[in-house]
Amino acid sequence: MLKKLIAAVFVFIIGTGLAFAQVDVNKADQAALDGIKGIGPAMSKRILDERKKGEFKDWADFESRVKGVGEKSAVKLSDGGLTVNGQARSKSATSPKEAVKGFGKKAKEQDAQDKPSGAKG
Repeated sequence: MLKKLIAAVFVFIIGTGLAFAQVDVNKADQAALDGIKGIGPAMSKRILDERKKGEFKDWADFESRVKGVGEKSAVKLSDGGLTVNGQARSKSATSPKEAVKGFGKKAKEQDAQDKPSGAKG
């Protein structure tokens, strides 16, 4: 009985370890890509087609080259085990365009708070 319990625990540990296996987008075949939650046959084909043009340098490169992959989906794919050059995607990363937008808005809000209520400019 104890042997069966130990075997069951061992199988569980191995199974969960395989479920969270990392798949590098620059090395994976179509079957490995399809194993990532959120990637189906159509997306894996788009990924492989883009990879033929050259390896993905980083997550920003991956997001810009693969149609249908944006910041939110990239985070989900990374959470599912996809990596680019062995690197998981940071959840807090923003594109340079978004960073500039946020900076401009924050700067305007700060200016509005700094000016006296009757001041123009």
